[in-house]
Amino acid sequence: MRGMRGKLAVSLLCGVLGSGAAYADQPSKIKVGILLPLTGPFAAVAETQKQGALLAVEVVNKRGGLSMPWGKVAVEGIVDDDEAKLDVGVRRYRYMVSEGIRSIGGQTWAPLSYAINAIVSKEPMPYFPVCVMAKEGFQKGKIAASTFAAAYSPWTVGYMAGLSAVKTLGKKRVFFLARSDSWGWDMRDGAYEAAKANGGEIVGYDEVSLGTSDFTTVLQKVRAAKPDVFIAAQFGADAVALLKQAHQMGLGKEMTIFNAFITNVVAKGVPAEALQNVYAMHYFYYDLNGFADKEVAKSAKEFTELFRGKYGTPPDAYATIAYIAYTEMFRGFETAKSLDPQKVSAALLANGGQFSSVKGPANWRQDHAAVYKHAAFLVKGKGAAERQQEWDLFTVMGSMGGESVLPTLKSLGY
Repeated sequence: MRGMRGKLAVSLLCGVLGSGAAYADQPSKIKVGILLPLTGPFAAVAETQKQGALLAVEVVNKRGGLSMPWGKVAVEGIVDDDEAKLDVGVRRYRYMVSEGIRSIGGQTWAPLSYAINAIVSKEPMPYFPVCVMAKEGFQKGKIAASTFAAAYSPWTVGYMAGLSAVKTLGKKRVFFLARSDSWGWDMRDGAYEAAKANGGEIVGYDEVSLGTSDFTTVLQKVRAAKPDVFIAAQFGADAVALLKQAHQMGLGKEMTIFNAFITNVVAKGVPAEALQNVYAMHYFYYDLNGFADKEVAKSAKEFTELFRGKYGTPPDAYATIAYIAYTEMFRGFETAKSLDPQKVSAALLANGGQFSSVKGPANWRQDHAAVYKHAAFLVKGKGAAERQQEWDLFTVMGSMGGESVLPTLKSLGY
């Protein structure tokens, strides 16, 4: 009898433990990490990324939560500040893991996304960086099985800028100004490849470090080279300073100014007269009225109305990257019918990795990069007289997309 009681106790204990394990893997609520540099040099862009991520969380919760086999699962977004510092970001990521997050997204600063990607390579966690990751990060053996990047590398930004400048705008003589890091060098390489393949000629090159505020010497060098187009890799405050000084020197009267990658937050910092007639690539521009792809114009308008209803402004490019990333994170859970990182990865890559985004059809490639029909929109800056309201910053001239704007899989080691 004593033996029977012992067996019964063990049986009950196993039953309780088994039930607890099952419950842990079938929660009614999960936490997802939103880790961004909310202080420091990238804070303005990070704030828009946070908005996009939290909107995606709100949308899924408004429909009752994730639809999982065991029922509806609510999502809680846990926000923290990585300060654009490797040690701080890694420490706060690990703290989030200790607090029970089931997936992570974020980063504006590419080196930190590279570091977190390395961690999830060894300790699997669904990871959705919302920055423009370095090309190296997509190489075979370096991209983690559970990392999916909703934006591309700077190489693709440069390639689209070079292709747009030379082929679309017909500007053959190119001066390129890089930034002295992987952002600038990858962008330079992409721009050079596109320009040379389409009959362009590189007539000048220079590079400056992140945080440069005085571009006078560089711009004198640009003027002396007499290019048809001046393509610059500068972003954020650097781009604002560069475009102001280019305008003050009257370079726009002598050549086409092309800031490779821009956002509304950056454009708002540029005087209207300095932004006028400046070309750029924009990951997402909210006003696609008159755009040839009517389906994309419709989905962009619906997303803009949703975003504006919550935040009072139209969505910026990096807000859209984050919204797409977290929407795909949640689709991965639902399609996999599981929170397991390996199953989520397999589900996202199934059926050719196809998915729908607010800027049109897309698919996940073998290197876990997103291939978009409209990877970026070619925009042209508006002057004060052309603007109808505060955020009427650009005219959309066209778009670039498809797998041809990404580095070949072979070049990445696949």
